[in-house]
Amino acid sequence: MIQDLLKHQIAAAIKHLYQIDLLDHQIVIENTKPEFEGDFTYVVFSILKQSKKSPEQTAQEIGEYLKINFSHLADFNVIKGFLNISLSKQFWFEFLNNTYANKDYGFVFTHSGQKILVEYSSPNTNKPLHLGHIRNNLLGYSVAQILKANGHQVNTCNLVNDRGIHICKSMYAWMQFGNGETPESAGLKGDHLVGKYYVAFDKKYKQEIAALVANGMPAEEAEKKAPAIIAAQQLLLKWEANDKETVDNWKLMNGWVYDGFAVTYKKLGVQFDKYYYESNTYILGKDIVQQGLATETFFKKEDGSVWIDLTNDGLDQKLLLRGDGTSVYITQDIGTAELKYKDFDCERSVYVVGNEQDYHFKVLQLICKRMHKPYAEGIYHLSYGMVELPHGRMKSREGTVVDADDLIDEMIATATATTIELGKANGIPEGELNHLYETIGMGALKYYLLKVDPKKKMMFNPEESIDFQGNTGPFIQYTHARIKSILRNTGEIDFTQFDFNQTNLSKPERALLFTIYQYPQAIFDAGKDMSPGVICNYAYDLAKAFNHFYHECSVLKEENLEQRNFRIQLVNLTAHIIKSSFGLLGIEVPEKM
Repeated sequence: MIQDLLKHQIAAAIKHLYQIDLLDHQIVIENTKPEFEGDFTYVVFSILKQSKKSPEQTAQEIGEYLKINFSHLADFNVIKGFLNISLSKQFWFEFLNNTYANKDYGFVFTHSGQKILVEYSSPNTNKPLHLGHIRNNLLGYSVAQILKANGHQVNTCNLVNDRGIHICKSMYAWMQFGNGETPESAGLKGDHLVGKYYVAFDKKYKQEIAALVANGMPAEEAEKKAPAIIAAQQLLLKWEANDKETVDNWKLMNGWVYDGFAVTYKKLGVQFDKYYYESNTYILGKDIVQQGLATETFFKKEDGSVWIDLTNDGLDQKLLLRGDGTSVYITQDIGTAELKYKDFDCERSVYVVGNEQDYHFKVLQLICKRMHKPYAEGIYHLSYGMVELPHGRMKSREGTVVDADDLIDEMIATATATTIELGKANGIPEGELNHLYETIGMGALKYYLLKVDPKKKMMFNPEESIDFQGNTGPFIQYTHARIKSILRNTGEIDFTQFDFNQTNLSKPERALLFTIYQYPQAIFDAGKDMSPGVICNYAYDLAKAFNHFYHECSVLKEENLEQRNFRIQLVNLTAHIIKSSFGLLGIEVPEKM
């Protein structure tokens, strides 16, 4: 990129003028602030001690050197110790000509040599996906696409939490109160039906606790002795003992849930290279725990439970197997980590999981290190903040979640009403309208959830997300549709027949070109930080730059043919990059709106 050449020339200037030896990477250049003239800025304060001159004079001398020795420089200006550098018109025209036909602009196709596995979604089979799962799925999918764009070999997987006490709670409630109800007889998606019984269990459990407490039992003891929880625990033991009736019911109910999940995943546009299931991986995890016992990496307590002592690492002791031999979450994660490495030989294993599991993944990595696993260093927890609603946190067992399916339907309905109200659907053929409404609704949802830094918790407001103004998905989608409308009226153009060096380059045109130029850096930064929000902010900046350009510069009515065709080429490239950047986010862009 031109920044590398510029850094090299600035280092040469400093060497020539002040006999200071600096490596190129020691030179820091920034984008020039919008209120000043220029493309890039070099701040000279760090070399004043050696230059022995004022900030203004030092910057002026470096600028004069660059004007003679750096062919891409058009001009420079100095504001205190800030050297603002403007690149030549010829550089920008060559950049546009070289980039215009590159449909993969910004992507790295030289393999980095790094294999990365991204695990995301990780649902429980006792309830439908909810709003928090939507953020997880969108993050995981987008991060995988961004990492691929950075030249890494990327695979994705989904670890399904299909066993454990929470699953047994839904099973127990259905066995007690279900009367053979099925998704077909209930008219419900399978995951919603099973979630209904998870809520029913919690209601029954709380009633039993209240009754025991009313009879004088302490609340903490009542929580352990309530008949419902004891029955669920017994179901778990039966399942691990491979009791036929228990396993048959488990397969039946999980099958319903998988069918329901498949529908939701399709709506979200996400998919996985491989599925892992706790019901398989926990067995390998238990074997590895036994290996750790044999090497005294782990220890056993009097009740037969197995632990690891992490107090020297600033943590505490962690349970790996219960006294009755049943496994815990960390057991299956140990097994899954082993399987993932064997299947994909990945240097990095990214876990997209909420920040309430920060401690869990610190423990997992420490366990793998203690076991001298080759993949231990590559374990990376992409921790993200919870999604909250105006009325507080969601709780599945109390039935206060926002189901993913309901939210998706609501977003599409709101997009439909808003698009019609604003006249954005006028002139669209009837057969294309439903797809347009779905594109806008899902675009609004995805963009709203992805634009926030993953580490931050967020408040979700559906009404704010569907807005055709401001930092929203629909605003950027509308910008793309507007560009496509322009391009439909240009006809076929052979851009090789024109010498754009004879055209002018206005400030809005230059600003749009400069924003386009930043796309590869945005992809790199998003991959480095594993933050789709970087791409969201870039796409928003690009849409703003285009709209300012379009307000200031006529395209179709421009009388100068070369100027007109230069702008058409610029507009076309802008549309491509909006579509490309939104593709990294898993968002469609409409051709018409």
